[in-house]
Amino acid sequence: MTDSTAPALPAGLVRAADAGAADTIRTLHVIERDGLAAWRAQQDARTCAWLDAHGFTSGGWIALPGDDGLAGALLVVTDMRDPYAWAPMPVALPPGDWRVHGADAVADACVLGWGLGAYRFTRYRGAGRAPARLVLDAPHTATLDVLAACNRVRDLVNTPTEDMGPDELEAVARDIATAHGATFDAVTGDALLAGNLPAIHAVGRASHRAPRLLQLDWGDTAHPKLVLVGKGVCFDTGGLDIKPADGMRNMKKDMGGAAHALALAELVMARKLPVRLTLLIPAVENAIGPNALRPGEVIATRKGIAVEIDNTDAEGRLVLGDALTLAGEQSPDLILDFATLTGAARIALGPDLPALYSNDDGVAERWLQCGLEQQDPVWRMPLWRPYLRYLTSRVADMANAGSRMAGSVTAALYLERFVPEGQAWAHLDVYSWNDADRPGKPAGGEAQGLRAVWAMLDARYR
Repeated sequence: MTDSTAPALPAGLVRAADAGAADTIRTLHVIERDGLAAWRAQQDARTCAWLDAHGFTSGGWIALPGDDGLAGALLVVTDMRDPYAWAPMPVALPPGDWRVHGADAVADACVLGWGLGAYRFTRYRGAGRAPARLVLDAPHTATLDVLAACNRVRDLVNTPTEDMGPDELEAVARDIATAHGATFDAVTGDALLAGNLPAIHAVGRASHRAPRLLQLDWGDTAHPKLVLVGKGVCFDTGGLDIKPADGMRNMKKDMGGAAHALALAELVMARKLPVRLTLLIPAVENAIGPNALRPGEVIATRKGIAVEIDNTDAEGRLVLGDALTLAGEQSPDLILDFATLTGAARIALGPDLPALYSNDDGVAERWLQCGLEQQDPVWRMPLWRPYLRYLTSRVADMANAGSRMAGSVTAALYLERFVPEGQAWAHLDVYSWNDADRPGKPAGGEAQGLRAVWAMLDARYR
């Protein structure tokens, strides 16, 4: 009997109790490339002739014939531990239920890759052809929680701003807090000024949707303090330094940092990581209006640093500065922030590699190593402090921009000014987007570095 209390599975996955009849479940044989010859030696002449007729001699997949049609399929991969080796299967295989043979030791990689490959954003239209479903014979609870976090990021980033503005982002965070027994608060509109969060207010004041700071708290006070911060710019016009049309087209994704931080916080709570968690999301829309932030203005910050606005399109670092200051006031063990902060990071590293900055070598090195282990890479960039000269202001303590040189580095250096000296901190500059469809990486919103940072935190605190 089906467990009615079990949560629904993502597309492409089905519990054994909910799968079709046993005689309708096909088998996907999986081997690594150096085992193909040995596998062939165990097959009958018809199967070998079929492989030869299709020139199947190395990697990829091929359907296998049976007496009454399709008997199963063969998948040859370089590394079964790579989830993306499995990602093409939900779309490549014919619809129906499939059970994998030959991958018991890497079952979690299979489940994760299959789930990533089956994802479709279906809020506004159907998913099209149903994916082939992987039959799960074990709970895989931890892997499914990680998959859910990745898909949470995708859903949030893919949703247009009309349906994912500051109000809607707050509603999502509130629902997550309620689901996990966390406390939640939001400081909204002019209350930001009374609460000494002036930079968040300055960036979001021109929108008809009030700016706000979202805060979620969870965990045992006896546990180490972890603060997650995410840039929640729900749409970025660039402000009065307006973006060109092609630069503005996908700016619904400028809250990708908030999506990462929110999904990671949800994962921390779902997996009951022994930490005392605080999540901070400055949620704003960088709009144009009569009271929009102007170039040349000097704004106050929670830190007490006066900032000259060199460019209104460098707004993410402004809202993060107030949030990071608030994070540092809690004297945590670790602060992590996530932001779609700079185009310069994409120029330097392209769309697939998030830029990692940290003032703590141990945190950075462990995150990098976990990225390699999880097939979720990040790339460390330098906090080259001599480049602070590019943020010099003649009328304020610092400027929010000022040069096209080392744009990603100077953005990270700006953020570091708002982190207390000696406080362990890391910043991830993420693209949060796939420009085109690839197996396991459908076009649109994407979680990047999330599986890696979760593995790092799990190892640090478990």
